Amino acid sequence: MYHPTKLYTALTTGQFPVIVSLARHNLDLARAALDGGAFALKTHLNAYHRATGTTFGTFAEERPFFEELAKLGCPLLVMAGQETVPTAAEMDALADLGFEGFNVYIDHMQPHLLQSRLRPMPALSSTSTPEDVAKIAALPGCIIEASIMPFERYRTPMAPADLSRYRAIAAAVDVPVIVPSQLSFTPDDLRQLRQAGIAAPLLGAIVTGDTPASMRAAVSAAAAP
Repeated sequence: MYHPTKLYTALTTGQFPVIVSLARHNLDLARAALDGGAFALKTHLNAYHRATGTTFGTFAEERPFFEELAKLGCPLLVMAGQETVPTAAEMDALADLGFEGFNVYIDHMQPHLLQSRLRPMPALSSTSTPEDVAKIAALPGCIIEASIMPFERYRTPMAPADLSRYRAIAAAVDVPVIVPSQLSFTPDDLRQLRQAGIAAPLLGAIVTGDTPASMRAAVSAAAAP
């Protein structure tokens, strides 16, 4: 149903590609991420981003940025929204721009999103159960985002129990699992996540900071062998 893209191939063949979630829609940040070695970029729509306090607008509002971002030629993902998500026509427009996957919390999934050309990347939450994990994994062609940390754990170090939780999710499914940097991941943490079966890290502002310089440095460290 979905095209076998470079990103999906990297996720399913153990390449551990670094995906960067942009803290704000800024082309200098995007270029810095790619300069640092990011494989793919994730952007946002219709959402309030708790880690940074940034509000992202509708597709119509964000489209000019997306059109410029698409010119960078890297794989693109989009966090599609919360209570409000793109229409079917807007999902088609995102696909036409080159976006290949979309992300929402599973509670915000709407049927028309699964009919689009964008590969689903539903997110778990801090209250998700093993049954929720199995439900998401049953979606054809999906990727799972293990966004499982409660807000009070944001920016704290990864503990052995956290690593065990990520490992258990990866072991329970036969689809790629990516882990967002809700915690303050270090390069060593990322190596441990890779060994635990995680397909890719999704690095956001907690790790990358909010400047091109901090972005480039953080991604370079994460992407190093």
